[in-house]
Amino acid sequence: MRVLTIIPTYNELESLPKTLARLRAAVPHADVLIADDNSPDGTGALADEFAASDPNVHVLHRRGKEGLGAAYLAGFAWGLDAGYDVLVEMDADGSHQPEQLPMLLDAVEQGADLALGSRWVPGGKVVNWPLHRKLLSRGGSVYSRMLLGVSVRDITGGYRAFRRSTLEALDLAKVDSVGYGFQVDMLWRVAQLGLRIVEVPITFVEREFGASKMSGNIVQEAMVNVTKWGLTARWNKLFGAKFPKK
Repeated sequence: MRVLTIIPTYNELESLPKTLARLRAAVPHADVLIADDNSPDGTGALADEFAASDPNVHVLHRRGKEGLGAAYLAGFAWGLDAGYDVLVEMDADGSHQPEQLPMLLDAVEQGADLALGSRWVPGGKVVNWPLHRKLLSRGGSVYSRMLLGVSVRDITGGYRAFRRSTLEALDLAKVDSVGYGFQVDMLWRVAQLGLRIVEVPITFVEREFGASKMSGNIVQEAMVNVTKWGLTARWNKLFGAKFPKK
């Protein structure tokens, strides 16, 4: 399989070198696309240096900070156009351990349409997170599962490997989620198609360098969207075409 790992970046000058070195060592046959949102700290220029010295590393320069979802959608479009078979989402800050990527790729090779690195299944865990972060993540997953009617335990998890055919089956042009809710949005779309989602236990490690991009506004956007999606789906299920989705 031709594998492309997409790493969105915004001010990840300290984290990117270490994460990229670990990734290239862990899965040397995989290509990497760094999707940089015009980082003011010089992350994009550093990414260009890596690409100049490694033919497996590519850089997608974006015009500005437009959100995680927009960066991944641009990366998906780039990767699909280039003919990759598996497209991976991975954080730049090292929280998604590159050494665990082979487990996700194995799950895809064994038939998963989407392999999800899961913190909340047996064998999964989180390192160096305060209690309130754990409660927020678990609570967000439980709430989303209940509203959307899916059985995935870590619905907000962002370490993912998509089979090419999975992304091609989705109408990516209609995905407009920007931040935290993007991961829920994408997973729910895959679940609605009846495709096979496999949760692979991972160890999520809090970042060593830089600042988290998580904010109250991002979480609020996600919860509002999940509520809207869940209630709309129930409304349409009850009333069908008589009350079409707006």
